Amino acid sequence: MPERTLPTLDVVLATGPFDAALRAAVRSRGLTLDRLRAHLARRGVTIALSTLSDWQHGKRRPAVAGSLRTVNALEDVLGLPPRTLSRLLADPAAKGPAHRRRGLDERSGDLADLLDRIPGARAARSDMVSDHQMYSIGPNRRLATLSSRKVVRARYDGVDRHVVRYFGDPGCDADRVELRPVRNCSLGQVVRGRSGIVVAEILFGETLTAGDTWMFELEIIDPVGKPTTHCAHGFRARDQQYLMEVRFDPAALPVDCHTFAQTDLYERRQRTNDLALNRHHALHLMTGGLDGGLVGIAWRWT
Repeated sequence: MPERTLPTLDVVLATGPFDAALRAAVRSRGLTLDRLRAHLARRGVTIALSTLSDWQHGKRRPAVAGSLRTVNALEDVLGLPPRTLSRLLADPAAKGPAHRRRGLDERSGDLADLLDRIPGARAARSDMVSDHQMYSIGPNRRLATLSSRKVVRARYDGVDRHVVRYFGDPGCDADRVELRPVRNCSLGQVVRGRSGIVVAEILFGETLTAGDTWMFELEIIDPVGKPTTHCAHGFRARDQQYLMEVRFDPAALPVDCHTFAQTDLYERRQRTNDLALNRHHALHLMTGGLDGGLVGIAWRWT
């Protein structure tokens, strides 16, 4: 059965999204929507029950300008500090260029063509709570396996799948990339591109309701490609926690290991921090709260 573990109020108020934060705050106060609506009415704010329900379940979002008074009143009724909810509605595009964060461009190129072949592949069905990816590099300096353990939280009722994207190294033959469900999932539709990109549906076998969390694991085997010199992860929406681990065979150890970041798939990398192999021949990168761009670990071979 789906896990019913819910995030604490402090966590969901800090990370969002708006619907999850509102739902958690209402639950914490022990209010029904009828009681919430009555409290708002006493503050001179009139709103339909259906609108409150839609806001709670992510079916609609308040317009920042038109509904600001209502959101401010909600914060008051729910005992929240000012702007706790309204800041989750901020439009990143309205900020200055120095603060703007872009999601990954999935509207062009081979990736876009593959996503178009799976109905609903771009839909934001769930939020990533935790994502741990472990890359194993073999003695031939190539990726041996990519193991991934993810925890997602459904944004609305009816979520039963997650779509993964895999980008092979130069020389990758997408037709030979194998995806192996490991725990709590099975494979749905899989499409492959000529540039080494694979897009796949991961089916849960259960239907989640809004707020449910689901943990699943899968493994990717890519037997073809040139020696690997980096591993990267792209963020399409805000991830609460991301951990990348890269483990090397003792017979093939790299030099000049470092982390990097990119604002988009096709932008230039920016070196961000030097790394040193630990005694287990491994490196790791941990981050959270990112809502766009890529991060990764890179190295050179002697």
